[in-house]
Amino acid sequence: MSDPILFEAVYQGRRHVGFDRPEPGAQQTLYRVADGQLAAAFIATDGSAEAVRAAVTEGAEAVTVTAGDPEVRPLAPLLPTATGNALLSGFMGTHKKKWGGESAPEGEFTPPKWFFKGFGDWARMPGETLDVPAEPVALIEEPEVALVYVNDAAGAPHYAGYTFGNDLCDIGLHRKDPGYNPYCKLCDTALAPWLFLGAPPASVTGRVTIERNGATAWEGSFDCGGDALYFRIPDMVEHLFSFPAVRRPGLVNYVLLGADEASFHDGFRIADGDRVAIDVKSHGVAFGNTIRCVSPAPLT
Repeated sequence: MSDPILFEAVYQGRRHVGFDRPEPGAQQTLYRVADGQLAAAFIATDGSAEAVRAAVTEGAEAVTVTAGDPEVRPLAPLLPTATGNALLSGFMGTHKKKWGGESAPEGEFTPPKWFFKGFGDWARMPGETLDVPAEPVALIEEPEVALVYVNDAAGAPHYAGYTFGNDLCDIGLHRKDPGYNPYCKLCDTALAPWLFLGAPPASVTGRVTIERNGATAWEGSFDCGGDALYFRIPDMVEHLFSFPAVRRPGLVNYVLLGADEASFHDGFRIADGDRVAIDVKSHGVAFGNTIRCVSPAPLT
């Protein structure tokens, strides 16, 4: 049985929450919510699907829309309206493939490297363009699980659920000099709008297809669930939230868990205009984004 799903979207200029994912063209009910209301429900309740749904739908104004209506603009899960109230970050080198297929030994925890990607509103939605610097060394797509947390008034993180993303970055720049890693991560990241209300998934499998000029240029499979990672998810998360900077009251955190090897490791090089399609077959989530190399504006 799959985990329950919810999402937030802007419809006719107002924020709404919806449940499940009907087929395109089917009717769907959206419930009007205030900014931050859904995030607050994960703090005030036990976080179960039933409790959260009751907290945001009781007495709410409802509207029926057609799934796929272009007026329904999806948002990243729990994304606050105010810029700077959500962070997007993640862990590096977490996949077992990068550790000879082994799992971390029991005992003292040595944390993986961590990176800051940007504010939460920097995340792009499916179909939006992913901008990268004008002359990347070698781009890589990274389909992975993103955990979603919201901090309460005391700064304690409350787990809400998980979604999926594509952490596009310049791996060539990183390999040129690991000290350049903060620069290599300054590429847009895509997040799916669907929030799965369940524990971090043990198994996540799917397929990447990269299209160039309308034709498939590369494709390959991936596995990014917890069982595929060298590090244990609770250890990584506990270590991250030991830092006060990510425990600001009211802050939403999107935490990327790490990716499988991808097109770069197969010798393929992503180019300007390529479309990267991520099909998370294990969870029925598919999204795609076109890559755009952007020249910097002249300094004034």
